[in-house]
Amino acid sequence: MDAPGTRVLRARHRPRPALGWRGTGSPRPAGSGRTVARERRRQGGASGLRQMEVTVHGYRRAFVTGGRGPVVVLVHGIGDSAATWMEVLERLSRTHTVVAPDLLGHGRSDKPRADYSVGAYANGLRDLLTILGVERATVVGHSLGGGVVAQFAYQFPDRCERLVLVSTGGVGRAVHPVLRLAAVPGAEVVLPALGLPGAGAVVGAAGALARASGILPSEDVEGITRALRRLPDTGARRALVRTLRAAVDWRGQCITMLDRAYLAEGMPTLVVWGRRDGIIPFGHAVAVHRAMPGSRLEVFEHAGHFPHRTDPDRFVATLRAFMATSPSAEHDPSVWRERLQAGRRPPAARATTGQLALDLSPVRAPV
Repeated sequence: MDAPGTRVLRARHRPRPALGWRGTGSPRPAGSGRTVARERRRQGGASGLRQMEVTVHGYRRAFVTGGRGPVVVLVHGIGDSAATWMEVLERLSRTHTVVAPDLLGHGRSDKPRADYSVGAYANGLRDLLTILGVERATVVGHSLGGGVVAQFAYQFPDRCERLVLVSTGGVGRAVHPVLRLAAVPGAEVVLPALGLPGAGAVVGAAGALARASGILPSEDVEGITRALRRLPDTGARRALVRTLRAAVDWRGQCITMLDRAYLAEGMPTLVVWGRRDGIIPFGHAVAVHRAMPGSRLEVFEHAGHFPHRTDPDRFVATLRAFMATSPSAEHDPSVWRERLQAGRRPPAARATTGQLALDLSPVRAPV
């Protein structure tokens, strides 16, 4: 029997839902053909956001949802969770249906020994949305999540209405040294030391020093320390290392979306970046904006790697304005084929913005 006060909700497959599950009762056994979502607890405030769980391929997948209207999916970055979007969700859910998953290996989702590549995350996002009955949506991704939603738009263009990349990974090699070090062989042996007595205080002191010195904006420092404090958990640590190694090595990021960015023509795309980003350089914003035909670039002058947390009001206003003025993409397989046949135009060897030069030489994924 279900615990008192627990609602069991069944997802119905239908286009453009408000995610308004209905019904009560016990979950059906696996293989019954019915998907059961369990509401664990309500969020505070008047927005009516709910924390939910579903089982996908035998693994628990947690997500936050709420609101009514067109669907917007928001995907977090590495070492983070749906909680990074909470202030955005509370505001955006007044006019839209929001879905913010915890990626596999993150947050309240399961952390199995599994495939943590960007392509696998895109597949998992498709499967979660299919279970929830979401046929098409505007997809928003931050950092690693930007790479995930860009891959989602590439693999499943018919499911993507608009694309929003926030301080996205997968553009050039440059990335913060902490992420490079965490991805090197042997890191899984060293990282458990963060669980030793006093390690948390050291992490906090290092973060305070970085914040006080101005090396990184406070939101960037908080983001890194949040991720580091989760590493003593064995499951979270293993998932983080596997995710990093699928995208980063000691030289930096080892995957890129630039080679396929020309396919984004016809896909309304918004690029959002903080000019003070200390995790992924601002020059990457210029590069991806130039590589994606017709994209828009919104710069948060005083923000770092987390512009949606630095100024959630402006972020939501920007997102709403973008969706209001950008008709949803319509996928045409014949046009897609023509673009593939024509291929991409060779990029310039280097792109510059002010005095910042960005290396745009080809980035090869590991074999």
